[in-house]
Amino acid sequence: MTVNTTLTTTAEAPGAAATPGNPADRAVKRQRVLDILAESGRDSLLLTTNTALAWYLDGSRVHISLAGDPIAAMLVDGDGDHLVTFNNEAARIAAEELPDGVALHSVPWHGHLHAAAAMLSPGGNPLAEAEVTAELRAARQQFLPGESARYALLCAETAAALTDVLSEATPEATEFGVASALAARIVAMGAEPLVLLCNGAGRGEFRHPLPTHSPLGRRAMAVVCARRNGLVANVTRWVRFDAGTPAELDAEARIAAVEADVFDATVPGARLNGVFAEIREAYSRHGFGAGQWTLHHQGGPAGYAGRDPRATPATDDPVVLNQTFTWNPSGPGVKIEDTVQLTESGIAVLSVDPRWPTALVNGIQRPLALQL
Repeated sequence: MTVNTTLTTTAEAPGAAATPGNPADRAVKRQRVLDILAESGRDSLLLTTNTALAWYLDGSRVHISLAGDPIAAMLVDGDGDHLVTFNNEAARIAAEELPDGVALHSVPWHGHLHAAAAMLSPGGNPLAEAEVTAELRAARQQFLPGESARYALLCAETAAALTDVLSEATPEATEFGVASALAARIVAMGAEPLVLLCNGAGRGEFRHPLPTHSPLGRRAMAVVCARRNGLVANVTRWVRFDAGTPAELDAEARIAAVEADVFDATVPGARLNGVFAEIREAYSRHGFGAGQWTLHHQGGPAGYAGRDPRATPATDDPVVLNQTFTWNPSGPGVKIEDTVQLTESGIAVLSVDPRWPTALVNGIQRPLALQL
């Protein structure tokens, strides 16, 4: 295939000063990628996904459509970092998204982005991201100080948005009304609402309830996945307008017990498939039945993707210190979900709002349903 692409360099464009990114953290990430190259025996690597680019650039926005492909590609080699974007995106990238030490190149808006980036490789044949998916995922696992601080702030603000919106909810409010109020709060935070779910009392059987015009009724769930600086906070909260039935209160306590067992299994050196095995056993142990895990995904490591990756019986990635997770055990009419980090002191919940009611479960404060 012949690639007809004009490549121009804009690294010295006015306004291309440092924007997102922590220089110390970026240096560690670059070394991690260079280690991958050394292990593979290749001279360069082409990063092309939102997850990899946002991680390596330490928070830069390289998308336009939330559902679209990135509008940039990154060529990493021993000599430096080269970000290639379309000519109609280059000025904004240079002014607002380009970390120090990254050379910016542009191609025509109708050009071939990945081919142009590959041309910058010394041999013209860089290692493709898809060839080292597992290695890059491992490189993202252990969070660094700057991104840990950014993630904790995002998660706390997301939890606060849920508190603010659900505290004002009424039984007559619609699911779309709750979702739209949450969307406004998330965007006002400078974040992007990647997922907004809501179900009222009449739709409680759905695990992924896209909102409808249905009223909330006596009880409702809201779920937010909010992205900022490339990081995705995942939070679920429940609200009710009565005291709750004995069966509901019992199920809520039991699903929190399932989660507590999963937290106990999330320790340095464990494997994701081992943690997943504990999830399966916990459902049986706490009265949900052995097959409950088959009815919805259970979560996994979090960060620059909603789950990075989802845990399954086949995922054997190791658990490491400072890694972040969102486990989301669920049962009929119940679900619990927060974003947490594995620290030297154990599990630290990041998506915390002190205004939300909680109960102590195995030493960790966990959210209750907000009763209005």
